[in-house]
Amino acid sequence: MANTQQAAAKAKLEGKSRGKKQLEPDAKHPITVDEFPGRVRVAFNGHLIANTANAVRLQEADYPPVYYIPRHDCDWRLFTPSDHTSHCPYKGEASYFHLDVDGKRAKDAVWSYEEPNTAVSRIGGFVAFYPDRVDRIEAD
Repeated sequence: MANTQQAAAKAKLEGKSRGKKQLEPDAKHPITVDEFPGRVRVAFNGHLIANTANAVRLQEADYPPVYYIPRHDCDWRLFTPSDHTSHCPYKGEASYFHLDVDGKRAKDAVWSYEEPNTAVSRIGGFVAFYPDRVDRIEAD
């Protein structure tokens, strides 16, 4: 199911970034992407929805770090594709997913860059979660 959702998100974003500004990280706006050496778990509405030892950590400028999780380490039965998209000049076009667990929805709680800009290509196809839309994100 994850591959089908990934293909649908990719098709939806195709062409959306044409003509949009693309920026490279630099000293004024640094971005690093590295392998996270620990485990990352994400829970929503009492369910573990992601659990991985293969996360990557993206650190962008002065923002808190964001953990990107491989799709195969997520419970895709709980994800519903959203029509929402966004554009980051440093990362590219993002597609979104809702989380639906036991009748509770977290709208646009998950995002993914299907074809990220070259500088952050490592996050391509991984997913990340808004901390304020899930119960918890544990990184240890």
